[in-house]
Amino acid sequence: MVPELDTLIKEGNSASLQTNALESEAIYIFREVVSQFEKPVLLFSGGKDSITLVRLAQKAFYPAKIPFPLMHIDTGHNFPETIAFRDRLVEELGVELIVRNVQDSIDQGKVVEETGKYASRNALQTTTLLDAIEEFKFDACIGGARRDEEKARAKERIFSVRDDFGQWDEKNQRPELFDMLNGNIEMGQNVRVFPISNWTELDVWSYIQKEDIEIPSIYFAHKRNIFERDGLIWSAEDEVVFRAEDEIIEERMVRFRTVGDMSCTAAVLSYADTIDKVVAEIRESKISERGARIDDKRSEAAMEKRKQQGYF
Repeated sequence: MVPELDTLIKEGNSASLQTNALESEAIYIFREVVSQFEKPVLLFSGGKDSITLVRLAQKAFYPAKIPFPLMHIDTGHNFPETIAFRDRLVEELGVELIVRNVQDSIDQGKVVEETGKYASRNALQTTTLLDAIEEFKFDACIGGARRDEEKARAKERIFSVRDDFGQWDEKNQRPELFDMLNGNIEMGQNVRVFPISNWTELDVWSYIQKEDIEIPSIYFAHKRNIFERDGLIWSAEDEVVFRAEDEIIEERMVRFRTVGDMSCTAAVLSYADTIDKVVAEIRESKISERGARIDDKRSEAAMEKRKQQGYF
């Protein structure tokens, strides 16, 4: 699944830092995290961005193994292809995987399962995440958020400080001048770190293409039973996705540009079944990848409110 790094980071006598500016910046950020924090963790969803982070972490610390665990906050509504990919990847890399389940938070009465047409567990992840951070005393959580995804994410720094309640204050952030990253935090605080914050969706796909990185199959065009609602295309292959009786199932060629929960992530019509075709499709796209995430459409400031409460 993961090609030998020797063949990936060596071009003649060139080292990986000479590959491109975005990769160099991300590797620098990873190394700053390990030098400034005691217990970092990489938040891993099984999506393309967190998979890219894993490759960058490999390069940052090669030939040693990645020096921190991966952690997945499992909603129980993930695409099966994503979970299967996650398990294969960590087994091959030999890294520690921590999984904490939203279902446990529901069973403990800490959060309440949503019901109805637009029910999702996406927002419920926050409580499970904050509990896990407290459980393991993580002081830096590395995530794959990018500024181009959504306007709330565009406001965040690379080192984004969260208070002892896990909350983010968009009006109280540290300046980051000349790539100076300040990891000093008070007791109880932690930092969310975004090594690919300055990347675009096309940058990520181009990097996956160049590095020949394997990703879950649902990112590529395939036949799937779907139904349409509110102008969006929903998978009809799992019961966690609400479907009304008058919503007709049909088989279409689709793929997913972003991988969230099945209950809040819509597909796009596509025949892009190879990485080259996906990159070409992204180049021509006029719609943000987050346009297929129903959880971002609940209000104008949906993402910002979730982040203020401790979301990724």
